Amino acid sequence: MKRKPILLFGFPALILLILAGERAATFLLGTYPASPAMWWIWLELRPLSTMFWEQVDFYLGGSMVLDAVIVTAASIVCWMACRARKSAAFFLANHVALLFAALMIASSSHSETASTIAAFTTPSGLPFSLMLDFTWRNSLVLLLGTAACAYCHVAFLGEARQRYEALTVQLIALQRDL
Repeated sequence: MKRKPILLFGFPALILLILAGERAATFLLGTYPASPAMWWIWLELRPLSTMFWEQVDFYLGGSMVLDAVIVTAASIVCWMACRARKSAAFFLANHVALLFAALMIASSSHSETASTIAAFTTPSGLPFSLMLDFTWRNSLVLLLGTAACAYCHVAFLGEARQRYEALTVQLIALQRDL
C-alpha cells in the first residue's frame, strides 16, 4: 500500500485551520465588532484553541503576525513530515495533532457545561473528577483524529510489511546464490 501524504496531512491541517480560523475570527471581530457572523464563528472556534493562544500571547506577546508565522511554520513542518520517507515523521505529526486536540478540548471544558463528569479515586484515596465536554463538534474532532491515527498505523504497518517482504526476497536470493 502506497501512503498518501495528503491523507496523512489531513488531520494536522484541520487542527491548524481551526487555530488559524480562530485567530482570523478574533482579528475580524476586532474590526467588525457588531457582526453576528463573526461572533458566531469566534464562539464556535474559541473553545478548541483557547489555552494555546492564551499561552502564546502571554509568553510571546499578542501579535497577530507572530500567530500567523507560528501557524504557517507548523503547517510547513507537518507537510514536510507527511511527505518524508521515514515513517516516524508522519506518525509523529498525526499523533501530536491528536494529543493537542484532546488537550485543547480537555483544558477548555472547564469553561463550558460538561456533559460527562467522571469521578476517580487515586490509590491513596484522594477523590478527584474530570470534566470533559463531549459536544458534537468536540466528538467529531476526536473521531477524525482517531481515524487519521488509524490510517497512520495502517500505512506504517503496510510499509513495515513491504520492507520485510523485500528483505525476505533478498535473503532467499542470497541463499540461492550461495
